[in-house]
Amino acid sequence: MPATLTYPGVYIQEIPSGSRTITGVATAVAAFVGSARRGPVDRPIAITSYAEFERTFGGLSRDSGLGYAVRDYYLNGGSQAVIVRLAGGARPATVDVDGAVTLEALGPGTWGNRLEVEVQHAVNASAEDAALVAADQGVAVEDLFHLTVREGDVTSPRLVETYLNVTLADGPRRLDTALQSSQLIRIQPGLTLPADVVPSERHRDQDPAAFYAAGESGGGTDGTDSNALSLQDYIGGDGDSFVADKLGLYALVDADLFTILCLPPSRPDGETPPALWSPALQLCVEERAMLIVDPPPGSTVADIRDWIDARNLTANGRNGVLYFPRIRRADPLRNGAIGTFVPSGAVAGVMARTDGARGVWKAPAGLEAGLVGANGLAGVLTDGENGRLNPHGVNCLRTFRGVGSVVWGARTLRGADLLADEYKYVPVRRLALFLEETLYRNTQWVVFEPNDEPLWSQIRASIGAFLQDLFRQGAFQGTTPRDAYFVRCNSETTTQYDIDRGIVNIVVGFAPLKPAEFVVVSIQQKTAAAQT
Repeated sequence: MPATLTYPGVYIQEIPSGSRTITGVATAVAAFVGSARRGPVDRPIAITSYAEFERTFGGLSRDSGLGYAVRDYYLNGGSQAVIVRLAGGARPATVDVDGAVTLEALGPGTWGNRLEVEVQHAVNASAEDAALVAADQGVAVEDLFHLTVREGDVTSPRLVETYLNVTLADGPRRLDTALQSSQLIRIQPGLTLPADVVPSERHRDQDPAAFYAAGESGGGTDGTDSNALSLQDYIGGDGDSFVADKLGLYALVDADLFTILCLPPSRPDGETPPALWSPALQLCVEERAMLIVDPPPGSTVADIRDWIDARNLTANGRNGVLYFPRIRRADPLRNGAIGTFVPSGAVAGVMARTDGARGVWKAPAGLEAGLVGANGLAGVLTDGENGRLNPHGVNCLRTFRGVGSVVWGARTLRGADLLADEYKYVPVRRLALFLEETLYRNTQWVVFEPNDEPLWSQIRASIGAFLQDLFRQGAFQGTTPRDAYFVRCNSETTTQYDIDRGIVNIVVGFAPLKPAEFVVVSIQQKTAAAQT
């Protein structure tokens, strides 16, 4: 806006350039949904390392394939992940604190049975300090106490939390408020705090502290672990509102971003409910992500195609990929014995590693796409067997001498030759999803702007600069920008009728790179010319 001119002289004003910088979204954020030993339930939790997964969700468990898949993901180059834990009928342990209040483990599972709670009255610790704190909070000194929560015994606890000068009376340090930051325990939901009862009141004058253990032995209830997950645990049954309440699989709707979805089975050698793949594919279409489908245990070259057809996986197959067979690797929970595991976690890690090294437009396959940590595959495929599966959109995992186990396929579930889909290849589909998500997030500023040529030119300049940067990195076909991409936003794409309805139309086109799937070497014999 021009400055108000009141005196003769020079006026300085800053004018915005009109250029908007577009930053590409992350291309390899893997989401994992399954059961775990501990952690929040039906909430997407972002992690950046396997150590963080161990701290939050308890690490490996023989009753869950989730930990093994996440471990394979990070072994193979994964970085960002989103974890959704499903309870599957598990319940949390509770601690009865002298009949005054019931505390509940933060999340179901038998891990909560190792919780111990110590209550010490503030007047026993420091009467003078307690009086000052009580006056500041507006409560009586007798209402204050210190609470210590331990996971494990006193001599070797895994985690210890201490809350000083808390109270059950109404005040700024009321117990339910203080425990909001706890990683171990909370007030049992639905419980009304008694204002006139103090935990361990009968111990105030006799003992300096009182101890309470979780579980039935301490007057509470024991925690239980998850049962084998059923289809209802993921998407609910008749009458359940999992979609509206964002429970189970649909908790991922609250995740900021995920681009790859893995659904490991309840047990490491088990099978994900077959009816889950179709709704999971639909969710990936809505969230612009890719689903890695795991083959069932014991599947063979002869029956894997029938298994795909029976699940109707090609309907939304552009956003799905299947890798066959399963991988074999050492199991740390069985003294290093070799077991069979689903490949989704390892393949997601290969995708993340390839994206970081080459870009999302590079197929996550080939000799560079080695499966780290794999001791082999559940079945050794020949070239002929590979040739039977590849035309039907099944990506094979192969083992080559001197190289090891590698990903040897780059087709989506719409990649069957018979379908002739334009998103036949994994890198082409992932690049398109990357562009869609990036432009969706980086064109929000356009909303409510004046819909005319100045806006259109800003849109063309911003998107064009972004695509030009990708072109320089080698993301598109063509030797010139004109051959590689285009951006159209003008009076041809947005007519006066569109303007009257508040619509601006942006058309973006790109020429994708397609993998060299078949390499043909022709050899011809040459006869030396006769010398004269």
